Amino acid sequence: MTTGAPPPTQPTRPRRSRVLRFLPLGLAAWLVLEIWLLTVVAGATSGLTVFLLLVGGLVLGSFVIKRAGRRAFKNLSEAVQQQQRGVAATPDSGGGSALTMLGGLFLILPGLISDAVGLLLLVPPLQKVLSRSAERAFERKVRAAAAAAPGGLGDAFQQARMQHPDGKVVQGEVIREDGPSGSSPGSGPEGPQLPR
Repeated sequence: MTTGAPPPTQPTRPRRSRVLRFLPLGLAAWLVLEIWLLTVVAGATSGLTVFLLLVGGLVLGSFVIKRAGRRAFKNLSEAVQQQQRGVAATPDSGGGSALTMLGGLFLILPGLISDAVGLLLLVPPLQKVLSRSAERAFERKVRAAAAAAPGGLGDAFQQARMQHPDGKVVQGEVIREDGPSGSSPGSGPEGPQLPR
């Protein structure tokens, strides 16, 4: 039975970026390299040394994450208290909680390369450089998204909803004919009109 409506078109999948395309391959290569390096260190020293290195990384990473979490919670509670008092919030002088937690996470992961990356992320000058570059990249992405959707994020949401309707939204156009100020459609002598 035909309804006269065009058949639904299949939405095309957006192209994946080059980074997302090669991310699984990079993770697999990193995992193989970590295992190989652990076996080389175990062969040069002993299995006990490798075990102690892994446990040390776990303990140090847990300590770093716990400390960074406490500092972030303290900063958040101070900012909320300042806001409740009506005092202007002071800029975050500590900063780097996210990168510190990420460094702790890399320390917890078993492996020597991840431990080295985690230790590098704990160095304050490197944290400042990485946070600045991440902030600039985020601002570029936001500007590009704002340029792509001229009306802002609300229009982007509306366009996404129009592209993938959930079955409850009927796409169409509303035409309103304004009559004299005292009349409304359907209130005339004829009564309500049925659509033709």
